[in-house]
Amino acid sequence: MAEEIRAEMVANVWKVVASTGDTVSEGDTLVILESMKMEIPVVAESDGVVEQLVVNEGDVVQDGDLIAVIG
Repeated sequence: MAEEIRAEMVANVWKVVASTGDTVSEGDTLVILESMKMEIPVVAESDGVVEQLVVNEGDVVQDGDLIAVIG
C-alpha cells in the first residue's frame, strides 16, 4: 500500500534529497523544509521506493500538501 507523505506546516522546500525511483528506509530524509529560519527534515515513515515526488526546491507547501508517495 502506498504511503503519502504530507507537509505538517507552511514552509519553503529548501532542499530535495530523494528522487523518484530511490529506495528508502524508514527514517531516511526525503526533503528538507525551511520555516522561520529552521530546517525541518521530512522523513520516510516506512521502507519502500519513492513512487512520486511532487515538490521542487523553492516551492512553498501548505499544511497537508502532498510531498511524496512511498510504495
